Amino acid sequence: MKKLSINLKSLKKVNKLGVPGVIAAVVLVVILLVVIVYNSNIGLANNIGIQEPSMAGTDISQAPPAVVADAEKMAADVVGKDAQNYQKVVKELVGTYLDALSADVVIYFNSGGMGWNYIYQTPGWQSILDGITYDLKMLGYHPLILNYSRTSRDFWSNIKEVIEAATRYPRKVIGMEKRVEFLNDHLPNLKFIIAGESTGSVLTEQAMAFFRNNPRVYSIQTGCPFWYVTTDEPRTIRITDNGYGSDTFNYGNIPAMIWSTVKHWIGVNSPEENAGDVLKSLRAPGHDYAWKYELIRNDIGGFLEDNFPKKN
Repeated sequence: MKKLSINLKSLKKVNKLGVPGVIAAVVLVVILLVVIVYNSNIGLANNIGIQEPSMAGTDISQAPPAVVADAEKMAADVVGKDAQNYQKVVKELVGTYLDALSADVVIYFNSGGMGWNYIYQTPGWQSILDGITYDLKMLGYHPLILNYSRTSRDFWSNIKEVIEAATRYPRKVIGMEKRVEFLNDHLPNLKFIIAGESTGSVLTEQAMAFFRNNPRVYSIQTGCPFWYVTTDEPRTIRITDNGYGSDTFNYGNIPAMIWSTVKHWIGVNSPEENAGDVLKSLRAPGHDYAWKYELIRNDIGGFLEDNFPKKN
């Protein structure tokens, strides 16, 4: 009986609030959850950082003590007091340093979507990275490709990714910048390409703003989202179509995207349609970038020739 009276009292309190009050309370709870999530380490879990190649087995004793000390400082800047991820980031930084000793160009790839895909899960950009690697080797360079992940696959990390994307990645871009800065400081002959597709190009763009005055850092971007307003950045190439029509996601052609999605659902898409998609569910004609397209090959190939002089 006592328990029932408590429940009845609770119901009376809710009733006094009314529908507007209940809605306001729910909104407040959601805001509090968002604030908690945004200011926590959720979204900076074990999957954040370099996915490929794996640095888990790095022997940090193989690097000079000064490099290890700087890696420890950089790791503290990236993950703060998160002890588990601190050690992971230290190994990652030292591992990239050791791998980059035999390279002269380091390419950081930022995937689209929610930012957790491996390179093999983005076949269009896998072909582009293969093409970039081939072209750089023909110019006499030895590239190292690093797959950068910015999001874990759990629910709250996805929420944080949406918040970060809407606010231009104020926190996540730091991890990208620190990793480039670390190698830049210790390997002065290296050049860097920060590459990004779709939503990943926003992170790339923000990082390039940080390295605007560093002549050794370059950027290659495809299909930047329509809501992000780009600014002029040096040493940057932005590609917004594949030569078969404009990218509807880049230009914000929402009606065309909806119509293409509906046609896909009912199975009436023509084989000749300039296909593309966002998060593998929303069709976006033109939002498809791969080395098979002549425009992509020519634009990126020309960019590389202009900025990476052929070695003897």
